[in-house]
Amino acid sequence: MTEQTPAPRRRRRIRKAILVTAGVLIGIPALLATGLTVWDGGANLDPQRELLPGVAINLRTAETERGPIEYDLHGTDGPVVLSVHAGLGGADQGRLFASWLQDDGYRILSPSRPGYLGTPLSSGRTLDEQADLLAALLDELHIDRVGVLAVSAGSPVAYTFAARHPERVWGLVSIGGVSLPNPDASATSPLRAAFVNAIVQKLAKLTASVSLESIVSSTLNETSTFTDEQKAERARYIMDTKDVRLFFEAMFETTFPYEKRMPGTANDSLQTREMGIAFDRITAPTLILHGTQDGDVPFEHGANAAARIPGARHHWMPDEEHLGFWLSPRAEDAQRAARAFLHEHAPQR
Repeated sequence: MTEQTPAPRRRRRIRKAILVTAGVLIGIPALLATGLTVWDGGANLDPQRELLPGVAINLRTAETERGPIEYDLHGTDGPVVLSVHAGLGGADQGRLFASWLQDDGYRILSPSRPGYLGTPLSSGRTLDEQADLLAALLDELHIDRVGVLAVSAGSPVAYTFAARHPERVWGLVSIGGVSLPNPDASATSPLRAAFVNAIVQKLAKLTASVSLESIVSSTLNETSTFTDEQKAERARYIMDTKDVRLFFEAMFETTFPYEKRMPGTANDSLQTREMGIAFDRITAPTLILHGTQDGDVPFEHGANAAARIPGARHHWMPDEEHLGFWLSPRAEDAQRAARAFLHEHAPQR
């Protein structure tokens, strides 16, 4: 047998090395993707859990005439404030976003809107259906009237509730609320939703565990029109201020797992294509708060609501982003204005 020449042997070794390298390069991402798919993401869905020190939830489900709805009710006495959560949220997020009120003598009612956590989307897809579901929840809990605290994508439901059930609302506060239609809005495709649910959310969780600051910075990219310098300054403030950092971490947790929150988020997007909110039928005292550098819900949404709701007051937050009401060095100023407004209009205690 003729001995194989060195050149063919060398080419054979090179081909083998290329195949091994390719296998490794393909195999590592495949193993990572498989691992992320199997991993549950570490989301805590215990219905009784602490969100922050001193801020806990006890989730229950009410069977109303409009369908089941999950909720948390904090406190045993005082006027009720209905907290209507934002997109990718749920009752836990509603409770968290209203936590600045928990020592003010209010009961805080935080429902999961349809398509979020334990409330099925079948309980109400349209704004009208969701508003009527909230009224049915009040009936089930024997609550006559509420103050309403709404945030971001929850504001259209709150505006609709106040317009359809004016006798149930003693005051309305909207923070960074959506009020204008978005004809280009579209729901996430099933394939993309599955990918986001299985992989992207878990990568975000892993990133947060390694570098929370990178998640803070990414969030500010979405929620603000800040300059790079402003974003860096705000990120430093959030990271260096213990209570604010803990709040950000808790807020981040109230967006997981995506599969429990994505149906409602996608539905919110669809409902904004055409929003025929009857702002002129809102009779409750109303306060609109909005940051002038909101990159998530542009400032004109706040200006629109303030102009169209009869007698509405506003508190603009200069040079503030979408989450400035909680994450800004000036957050207490905005919270003080909202607190004073609610105190002014709350029923006698």
